[in-house]
Amino acid sequence: MTPHDAALAPAPAGGIGFFEKWLSVWVALCILAGIVLGNLLPGMFGALASLEYASVNLPVALLIWAMVYPMMVAVDFASLRHIGDRPKGLVLTLTVNWLIKPFTMAALGVLFFEVVFARWIAPADAQEYIAGLILLGAAPCTAMVFVWSQMTRGDPAYTLVQVSVNDIIMVFAFAPIVAFLLGVTDISVPWETLILSVVLYIVIPLAAGAATRRRLTAHARRGEDAEAAVGRFTAALKPVSVIGLLATVVLLFGFQGHVIVERPVLIVMIAIPLLIQSYGIFALTYAAAWAWRVPFNVAAPCAMIGTSNFFELAVAVAIGLFGLGSGAALATVVGVLVEVPVMLSLVGFANATQRHFPAR
Repeated sequence: MTPHDAALAPAPAGGIGFFEKWLSVWVALCILAGIVLGNLLPGMFGALASLEYASVNLPVALLIWAMVYPMMVAVDFASLRHIGDRPKGLVLTLTVNWLIKPFTMAALGVLFFEVVFARWIAPADAQEYIAGLILLGAAPCTAMVFVWSQMTRGDPAYTLVQVSVNDIIMVFAFAPIVAFLLGVTDISVPWETLILSVVLYIVIPLAAGAATRRRLTAHARRGEDAEAAVGRFTAALKPVSVIGLLATVVLLFGFQGHVIVERPVLIVMIAIPLLIQSYGIFALTYAAAWAWRVPFNVAAPCAMIGTSNFFELAVAVAIGLFGLGSGAALATVVGVLVEVPVMLSLVGFANATQRHFPAR
């Protein structure tokens, strides 16, 4: 679940907001800005890259927290009491997110960067791109799923249950899965940095979000619904989250500017396995929901949750493990670029096929 999205959770009644609808355009513009600035001001980006402590780049860490924290405020632990309600959707989501998706993403990364594109990419670079894809595949469920759920008229309460369960599992499962897949693909695993990343970008924001949510609901205005208080707070943080996302993209592509100028086709190469993964996972989850006769208001958000990536976490961990100028970091940012247009197309497909699912 993503941060700038959590801030988005209470989207307009009609569905997606202006910024979210054109997110890929803003990201593309920031990519161009980053490339230009990186080539014009290499000294400045070098200075920013040097601001590190314990393998954590401090400017990027602050920006990632600005994105992730609002999303974590949206996580409602109290919703877990409904975990047994309509279990089919949750079973599908958890199976796809934790038993299928990370492994298909790793397999596609190896296929494309060690076989299909091998003649154009150095082996060391290929390993970093594969690592970035693995991080995306193992980090499920951006907060944008609240928006996608709303656009497909999904059950908001049940969507919240699924997101909350996935985020809690992520605390314990993300690091082992990433370490296993990196090891299988012969990429060295710096365990200390990996664990530190989980604590910094999952555990601490999740704890801070839970504490904030508890305070907001306890001090909601008289007569105001507790969720409305949370919605007002995340909406107020939305500009901070948006700035965090776009500034991170500018920084990453500023560090990668010279590489992109020399080899722009890299973006396309990285996007291809990501597109195949996204459409393939959606097809699998949506078809399974149809075969299992899952109601549409659960099936659609279930498939969206299975398809989306928590790209903010993937970006942060890629930077911590491999560095700001790494191919892994580049691969995770390309994930940001393709996420919204892909998900919007899937929302359209889901709405067009709603009649094939039971209403309840």
